[in-house]
Amino acid sequence: MIPAGWANLPFWADEYPRVLAALQSDPRVILPPEPQRFAALDLTSPAQTRVLILGQDPYPTAGHAMGLAFSITANTRPLPRSLSNIFKELQDDLNLIHSHGDLTDWAQQGVLLLNTALSVPQGVAGGHAQLGWHKLAAQVIDLVSQKPTAFILWGAQARAMAQHIRPGAHLIVTSAHPSPLSARRGFFGSKPFSRTNDWLSARADTPVTWGQPA
Repeated sequence: MIPAGWANLPFWADEYPRVLAALQSDPRVILPPEPQRFAALDLTSPAQTRVLILGQDPYPTAGHAMGLAFSITANTRPLPRSLSNIFKELQDDLNLIHSHGDLTDWAQQGVLLLNTALSVPQGVAGGHAQLGWHKLAAQVIDLVSQKPTAFILWGAQARAMAQHIRPGAHLIVTSAHPSPLSARRGFFGSKPFSRTNDWLSARADTPVTWGQPA
């Protein structure tokens, strides 16, 4: 079902029928399960969005993807390595820990955890990168950037989407991706969490509770 708060985006009429048809004709197992496909947009409406963290595509491992970028269900172990690196940076940045991999609490605080692709064939990372989902991500970015928003863009693919951010009093935090292949090339030490909270505080907005004291 189309997320109510985002239903006015042109994507749903212009692109989604073709994307949906492609998904329905794909014989492979598609992740995340269909009821969770729009979890990020369901949990965080345009009006609620204060921060946007942009991922690439869902985890291709069975049982991992649950509709929020970088997030997994709370009882999933071990953590995906990108998420482990995100939590390492969180502890180094703010001395906070997150006790499990479910980031729903971030989404409920206005952190939109969006992937540029909202589906992936099981076991095939990037398998739906060209399906057309990126047009939805571009329209979401355009919409939320009508008001000041913090954008956290990890990796070249996310940084390329910055072209869709409207001019404004935004915070744009860019760095390498948190994956093990690139995290040491600029992700570690980038302090996205404290920089975002400092920006929110300067705007007299409530900082995000990213975790609990270590």
